[in-house]
Amino acid sequence: MSKVLIAALFVASITLGLSAQGTPPPSQPARAAAPAGDVKAGQALYTKMTCYYCHGTVGQGGIAGARIAAVQRSADAFIRYVRRPVGNMPAYTERILSDQQLTDIYAFLRSLPTAKPAKEIPLLAQPK
Repeated sequence: MSKVLIAALFVASITLGLSAQGTPPPSQPARAAAPAGDVKAGQALYTKMTCYYCHGTVGQGGIAGARIAAVQRSADAFIRYVRRPVGNMPAYTERILSDQQLTDIYAFLRSLPTAKPAKEIPLLAQPK
């Protein structure tokens, strides 16, 4: 192998945090995979728990709640926030919603299509 190729592979392995065997180094423990969510069950729970009152029917946000669809947040962070929210949102403890139910709601929110940019919406692109 050429020295350039070896150097490139070395830099890539450092960047990716891999050891010589291609596994994460011991200082970085492997994380358990998040449980998979059920989109249909999440949609039903989103409606049943009346999340749409504040967050809109497709998580677009509203007067009382923030936009929660297409927000870059992990399932774990989503669950932590719902358990201990900031502001006027009530806390949803495990007695109200289990972690699996929240994972289902998260899967529903992640399944929603992202909104189009304003410039791609004809009515908004018209001159004023």
